[in-house]
Amino acid sequence: MPIKNDGIMVILSSPSGAGKTTLVNLISKQDNFDVSISHTTRQPRPNETPNKDYFFVNDKEFKRLINNEEFLEYAKVFKNYYGTTRTPVIDKLNKGKNVLFDIDWQGADQIKNKKLDYKLITFFILPPSKKILFERLSNRDMKDKLIVEERMKQFERDVLHWINYDYVVINDNLENCYLKIRNLIEAEINNGSKDYDTEYVRKHVEKLTS
Repeated sequence: MPIKNDGIMVILSSPSGAGKTTLVNLISKQDNFDVSISHTTRQPRPNETPNKDYFFVNDKEFKRLINNEEFLEYAKVFKNYYGTTRTPVIDKLNKGKNVLFDIDWQGADQIKNKKLDYKLITFFILPPSKKILFERLSNRDMKDKLIVEERMKQFERDVLHWINYDYVVINDNLENCYLKIRNLIEAEINNGSKDYDTEYVRKHVEKLTS
């Protein structure tokens, strides 16, 4: 069992464009929450800062970390590797810091399967509709229609993994979505009552996949 003073792990996953990174950044502004910084082999986007948003490394360095078994989780997404190194995460948890993960379903599965001795809460973020997701992806730094189409196809596959998460939250309004996640985390930590409607989520997923 986790020691009372240990931090907790909170995973946010979503299909590309559903807003998990923005939500992770909002939650990280709360006291005692740190974002786990992932390693990636992809190129930085114009608005990203190396060693703050990601540790940007080449393929050779990433594979060295894999071979040394330094990753808590890693996955290949859209031709690039992403991964979380174990040591900084465990150090933070042992110091009582809560650690936020902005990772996909593959990484979430790997962390769950590690069965670490720390409390873990998992969230899957969904867009209000496929139309809105398409608009968000098109307005991002992705003017390339092929990239947007590829991500929309990936969405069809990613959305099926909602069932493996503790909570699914629909990001139709950023502030409301953030407050819902925050309230669920607090309820989990304090064993409080949870405002969560599984049937509503199931119906929303059916709409997205029909």
